Amino acid sequence: MTTHTSPLQDPQLTDRLRRIRLLALDVDGVLTDGQLYFQADGIEIKAFNVQDGHGLKLLKRAGIQVALITGRESPTVSRRAAALGIQHVFQGVEKKLPVLRELIARLGLEFDQVAYCGDDMPDVGAIRRAGVGISVPNAPSYIQKHADWVTERSGGEGAAREIADTLLRAQGHWDAVIDTYLHGAG
Repeated sequence: MTTHTSPLQDPQLTDRLRRIRLLALDVDGVLTDGQLYFQADGIEIKAFNVQDGHGLKLLKRAGIQVALITGRESPTVSRRAAALGIQHVFQGVEKKLPVLRELIARLGLEFDQVAYCGDDMPDVGAIRRAGVGISVPNAPSYIQKHADWVTERSGGEGAAREIADTLLRAQGHWDAVIDTYLHGAG
């Protein structure tokens, strides 16, 4: 059952969100708007949302690991991941579920402790298998129907931040995050 509303309005989905210890994300179409930009010299450029990045940092502070699993190879993705302190980065991946399966085994997790967000065919297996499968509104409807939750925000336009904020709220970290910034320690 796909929900297009806040997952925190669904007690069963909220309970599943409480168990999440790893958020795995596709890049193009989730952390970016899905457009590919190339300079005249062939260098690829990607635009990332700053608020998405901060949300991923907040997850890490709360003890939730973050992974990027993307079909394309891009030095820009490596630089963005390094800037955010994301250690689990897999590029050039055509079939994402086997990579996700290997990562969670290495981390000693179970699938019900994983949320996965994707927007296209290579993501469907991971979306369906994850404890919480997530998609974005810019994904085709035939991808969205496999997700437990479709974010309100599109990829590259705050979808990852929406996921991060929702996880922090579901797991009871939200007030501590806010207090950190209200008292100048953030």
